[in-house]
Amino acid sequence: MKAGEIAARSAARLGAVQALYQMEVSGASTADVIADFAAGKLPRETEASYTESEGDLDLFKVLVEKAVDRQATYDRAIARNLSKGWRLERIDAVARAILRAGAAELEQRRDIPTAVVIDEYVEIAKAFFEGPEPGFINAALDACAHDLRPDGESA
Repeated sequence: MKAGEIAARSAARLGAVQALYQMEVSGASTADVIADFAAGKLPRETEASYTESEGDLDLFKVLVEKAVDRQATYDRAIARNLSKGWRLERIDAVARAILRAGAAELEQRRDIPTAVVIDEYVEIAKAFFEGPEPGFINAALDACAHDLRPDGESA
């Protein structure tokens, strides 16, 4: 895979996380955030250097649409793997968006190796959080992969 394709996928992932967050806090629609991404309004600049790339619109659409359509399924998979006493609602909205986008990609894009998916979302978490959240995202997505890819590693 070429560096440009990798950067485009990374930008799509970051954009999907930002879009899911935007949808949760402002009530934006799926159509609105897809239009914003297609127009180059997402992802916004962060410390991550890959945001300068044009995003992979197809990957972005899959992540956002499936994260919305299958949110209850993904939320159950995530919640099953939270520490005792934690509820998904108690997790920071950005972390929820990262987990939902990651869960969508794990389930929907089996052509992308599990380790790559998890690593990408851990890197996104590092752009937003300086504390233990990246490790939490890593552990939660790894556990979700067993639920969402029960047939094992693909690709």
